[in-house]
Amino acid sequence: MNRTLNVVRMQLNNRQTFIWLPLIILGAAFAVNWIIWSLIPVDEPKFGGGAQAPLWYFLVVGIQALTLTFPFSQAMSVTRREFFLGTILTAGLTSAILSGVFIAGGFVETATGGWGVNGYFFSFPWIWEFGAGGAALFYLVLALLFFVIGLWSAIVFKRFGALWLTVSLVVLGLLLVGGVWLITQWALWGSVFTWFATTGVVILSLWGLLLTAVLGMLCFATFRRMTP
Repeated sequence: MNRTLNVVRMQLNNRQTFIWLPLIILGAAFAVNWIIWSLIPVDEPKFGGGAQAPLWYFLVVGIQALTLTFPFSQAMSVTRREFFLGTILTAGLTSAILSGVFIAGGFVETATGGWGVNGYFFSFPWIWEFGAGGAALFYLVLALLFFVIGLWSAIVFKRFGALWLTVSLVVLGLLLVGGVWLITQWALWGSVFTWFATTGVVILSLWGLLLTAVLGMLCFATFRRMTP
């Protein structure tokens, strides 16, 4: 366990990637949204989707967590299991920090009436349907899922090369497009939207956590045979 925690410390030596850049991206996205809201002369609530920007950046964090530190960890005689567990633990910690920032922003947003311009960046009604706890779980799981996807991409690239990473992404894209086509052909969009609306953010977060766990196990199975 101590060696796993040493991996966490090693990863957090790069605080810029794990902490500061996601917060800077979040702050910049919020500033852009606030300027746009202030220029819209309407009294109705205005919602901005820029809060997703640092979540997408966690894909990059997942990639860099492997490519920047794994070779160094092998020189320090850290096992692959210790490195993987420590990296996932670091991702969980930094995802929790980002989730906490989202929740704090949501409280301030509500207290100030949408930052004085009736604009909402953090506190979307659907996400906050079950209060701050449900919203915190949603943001934590989403950030962690994006991180694991980025980590998986880096592992596939290092293990099999750019060709197989590209093939994997193309196959995944085709499956997603095929799913959209089937839903459209069978006129199921109404049922899909109803399912999302009735399931709720907490259950969806738990499904996302299960998906993250499955993808994490696939990552580790591939990572065990990867060379630095």
